[in-house]
Amino acid sequence: MKNNKTSFIAILIISINTITFLSCSSDDSSEDRGNWQERSVFDGTPRSNAISFTIGDFGYMGTGYNGDDYLNDFWQYNIEGNYWVQKADFPGVGRSSASGFAIDDKGYVGVGYDGDDELGDFWEYNPNTNIWTQKANFGGGVRRAAVEFGVNGMGYIGTGNDGDNDKKDFWKYNPQTDVWSELVGFGGEKRIDATTFVINNKVYLGTGVSNGLYKVDFWEFDPTTEVWTRKKDLDEEDDYIITRSNAVGFSINGLGYISTGYYGGAIGTTWEYNPLLDTWEEITALEATVRQDAVAFSNGSRGYVLMGRTGSLYLDDIYELYPQDDYDDED
Repeated sequence: MKNNKTSFIAILIISINTITFLSCSSDDSSEDRGNWQERSVFDGTPRSNAISFTIGDFGYMGTGYNGDDYLNDFWQYNIEGNYWVQKADFPGVGRSSASGFAIDDKGYVGVGYDGDDELGDFWEYNPNTNIWTQKANFGGGVRRAAVEFGVNGMGYIGTGNDGDNDKKDFWKYNPQTDVWSELVGFGGEKRIDATTFVINNKVYLGTGVSNGLYKVDFWEFDPTTEVWTRKKDLDEEDDYIITRSNAVGFSINGLGYISTGYYGGAIGTTWEYNPLLDTWEEITALEATVRQDAVAFSNGSRGYVLMGRTGSLYLDDIYELYPQDDYDDED
């Protein structure tokens, strides 16, 4: 009897372990939504902390830091053709942690850090003529690691660091008058290295760090009313791992995405935001080297993550996200 009882227990343990293993495998496979595909590697120098913006079906990227130099070269990525073309150099000093955004059919680049000082200059790029024109300096003084966005014919820069303190102010730029005006009403915390994305002409802002603490407040900005509304915090659910700094944000077909960044080290996780439900869902992480200080392109229907660094390794690859496709490790 003793030997039979021992044999029964051993068989039971093996059976339970087998069931548990099969169950875990099934759960893992059911969560693999989102597929990344590599695109044409960048022709120029690998870098982090560059600027980017999108006009039509063209992504624009420039400036940044490559571990040795602060850069001022400027490039265009053809989304449909999947190739790069070098454009006229950015005429300001080489810099990293600058701000770049598009308003209608023109791009804007300014502020940042040149290795010695925070900067306040501001420039307009005309893609039709490939010419840069200097504009009025940023209204908030000097700034690096700010957030920025262009929406409803206006440009905005806010948060960041002025060389002495982290900031939470926001400033609006009118390209018709070349005038900056301070925007009041943001109830969020000071921060650097946060990120934004735009969905249906509303802006969503979150992440970042200040005083050594990661920021979890998440906000929606309506440019028609200039009102900020606090949404669900990024750590409100126990299983959320959205909290980070130095990430990228972009939107695809009415949904927002936060990917890569830094949280105790470079990461590649990717989260999808539904603005109608104010909910987040984790999808497939970037299928490439984990990274921080990357940039993103999005034309509303297609989204890309590119550049960045992990430790002292600077990157020059670019990946497109297909968020509704199943994960495919063969591509």
